[in-house]
Amino acid sequence: MDFLDALVSQGFLRNALLAGVLASIGCGLMGPYVVVRRLGYLAGGIAHAVLGAVGLAYFSGWPPLLGAAVGAVLAALLLGTVSLRWRAQADTLISALWACGMAAGVLLIARTPGYNVDLMSFLFGNILLVSRTDLWLMAGLDVLLLAAVALWYRQFLAVCLDEEFAALRGIRVTVFYLLLLCLVALTAVLLIQVVGLVLVIALLSLPAAVASHWTRSLAGMMALATAVALVLNTGGLALSYRTDLPSGAVIVLLTGAAFLASTAISALRRGQ
Repeated sequence: MDFLDALVSQGFLRNALLAGVLASIGCGLMGPYVVVRRLGYLAGGIAHAVLGAVGLAYFSGWPPLLGAAVGAVLAALLLGTVSLRWRAQADTLISALWACGMAAGVLLIARTPGYNVDLMSFLFGNILLVSRTDLWLMAGLDVLLLAAVALWYRQFLAVCLDEEFAALRGIRVTVFYLLLLCLVALTAVLLIQVVGLVLVIALLSLPAAVASHWTRSLAGMMALATAVALVLNTGGLALSYRTDLPSGAVIVLLTGAAFLASTAISALRRGQ
């Protein structure tokens, strides 16, 4: 009841709740692709490389989320191309870009005049600081994701399940694989406001992993993952408000607990 009362009187809390809703849509749309195509490590490299772009944006006076979006897309194209052409070197490059992106971001942020500690929210998230401008940007990214999935659902599905079959059907596998990675990268930017770069992969993959225990179709996974993420984001926000703990960390721990519980229940059902 305290949380509901605060929603009525506190505008920043309403913004945080709306940010959780918008982030849940992104999780639900892209998370199943990450789980089915096993893109978790690749998505993690992209997300952490984004800090370098955020640092450059702050250093140059650009909007930080715009810098994050551009950096995420460039990292996705680079890592996607390497993973397709030089699979043996992909892990090494992902690790290098992960580390160097973080290091470059820290150095650029340190050299930015008037450095503000709020920049650390990009690492660990602070959903309570989401502004109206951020909400509009998140809504725009959600619309982009919805349009892309609606237009190319079957192509993305074919690329995720069987690249050779997709190529035989005339689908441009490389183009749609790189496009999918770019959309995953933009989803990571969408989630930065909620849980930060360090924890973004948990929110991107775990709700979809929970959904995979209860449905086998990709469309069903999207719908269920969106609902799971919405419940967990809202519940985590309410719990963090009640306990006065960091919202992003609470949301991720609640998501992890839900994944473990779902895994255990699913295993018990299969055992029967």
